[in-house]
Amino acid sequence: MTTRINPSILAADFANLEHELGRIASADLVHVDVMDNHFVPNLTFGPQMVGRLQEVSPIPLDVHLMISDVDRWAPGYAELGAFSVTFHAEATDEPVALARRLREIGARAGIALKPGTDVEPYLELLPEFDQVLVMTVEPGFGGQSFMAETMPKLERLSRVVRETDLDVWLQVDGGISLDTIGIAADAGADTFVAGSAVFGADVPAERIIALRDAAIAHRH
Repeated sequence: MTTRINPSILAADFANLEHELGRIASADLVHVDVMDNHFVPNLTFGPQMVGRLQEVSPIPLDVHLMISDVDRWAPGYAELGAFSVTFHAEATDEPVALARRLREIGARAGIALKPGTDVEPYLELLPEFDQVLVMTVEPGFGGQSFMAETMPKLERLSRVVRETDLDVWLQVDGGISLDTIGIAADAGADTFVAGSAVFGADVPAERIIALRDAAIAHRH
């Protein structure tokens, strides 16, 4: 089973993003947090920035939309060429229709759940998604502490994915470090977003390898 490390450029040096992307070329994808200062109380990148990142990144883009009116805006990110586009369950009334639209365009479709969002209503919809992102912090800011109380949700997802033999990636985002990645891997995650744990290291490429090894050691 593949274990993926997706560094979040939220923790990178924004003045030198092309250089920063080169430092994480050993990663699987680069996680791009799009925030609109409405769905979450922070403002980051928009389509123009993501389009430019798509042009210069040596690895595929894993776009995480923390925005309102996602049914309107998400398809545009797929059209930019993003490998994966994840939207929040809490921001759409039509998750299946939106996932199908993203897949039609050519992107992988992901759905994200805030820590307080129940996973049960989405379990029967899993075949419609390529990825489920379990937020392990409240979305909006980097550098927060990992919330272990979200692990039962991840375990439930992992069990259903295994029992139904679905090809759905289970991603975690928030507070992922060498100290916490094993907890998430134990619970069934296979795709890990890490920000400061990667970009705060002296050699990000080496930290990516260390994180991947730590996750693999805990995978079942």
